[in-house]
Amino acid sequence: MDNRVLVIGPNYFNYLKASASAFERCGYTVVTDAYDTPVHPYTTIMKWRYKFCNREKLQRQSIENYNRHLTELFNKVQPEIVFIMNGEIILPSTLDYFRRISKVAVWLYDSLDKLPGSKNHIDHVDAMCCFEQEDVSYYTKQGKFAYFLPQACDTDTYHPLNVYKDIDISFVGHIFYSPKRKETLNAVIEEFPECKIVVYGLYQPWFKGFWKWLTRKHKDVYKNCMISADRVNELYNSSKVVLNIHQESQKQGANPRTFEIIGSGAYQVCDSNPYIEELFTDGEIGVYHNYDELFSLIRKGLTTNKSDTITKAREYVLANHSFDRRIEKVIEWLYSENKNS
Repeated sequence: MDNRVLVIGPNYFNYLKASASAFERCGYTVVTDAYDTPVHPYTTIMKWRYKFCNREKLQRQSIENYNRHLTELFNKVQPEIVFIMNGEIILPSTLDYFRRISKVAVWLYDSLDKLPGSKNHIDHVDAMCCFEQEDVSYYTKQGKFAYFLPQACDTDTYHPLNVYKDIDISFVGHIFYSPKRKETLNAVIEEFPECKIVVYGLYQPWFKGFWKWLTRKHKDVYKNCMISADRVNELYNSSKVVLNIHQESQKQGANPRTFEIIGSGAYQVCDSNPYIEELFTDGEIGVYHNYDELFSLIRKGLTTNKSDTITKAREYVLANHSFDRRIEKVIEWLYSENKNS
């Protein structure tokens, strides 16, 4: 059981790999296991079954099967630490099974309202970590203790490249379920018609309405698809200004793009919330509160040399907001007798 960690999380972007690499740099031997949602495994056959069969029954069977698999894997690995990201399909009984011999931590990198299956995990783990301060407050009001652990930059993936900045403005993120993002991006497109603007993310999926997909506007701007983390880093490096717009549910925290954009060495213009204001107090990024400020910051980013600002921001993130720093805190908390430290 000595110095082994079992890292479990969604099969989403590079977060699982980044956490595992951080544990390895802390001296641990790491085994990872990724799961899919809304059912696991989300293969072609399972997608069709989920679309046409009894969803609740299929999800229940999927969760039971996956938890059985996790128990078998845990028995084989015998880890010192089990580190779980989100964990919405992991049963409380499985967490209790882990805790018989291991320290167990959960890191929610989505908001609680998106993870109802994880809401009660706090009663079954040694450390519950939330990226959103409002979620920490939710637990505090219930008399329970949770740690605030913001998201982070994977420095293995997001780093400067020696490429030409041939894109004026870019954005990466899910758009379809966020009216705020749609409205803001369309406002930017209309305000800067002469600029080359590139947006990756699902703007209007064809399966959510074929006619709306076919007639969607700004097809030259909205690529209507996601790209790999490596391609995101290339896009950021090729952009003069990178926009970061938090989703509606994110009110007092920072999404991963906050740190990834900076890690790539790009200039960021980000919407304000109390945590963002607290995080960047010295102009490391452009923070806007309304469209007038947004447009002004974009213009300055397009016409002003921001290399000093970018360097300052990157040095700050590398020192304080990498996955290494986050995992170091989790390890510290797991072995701390004082939860308020």
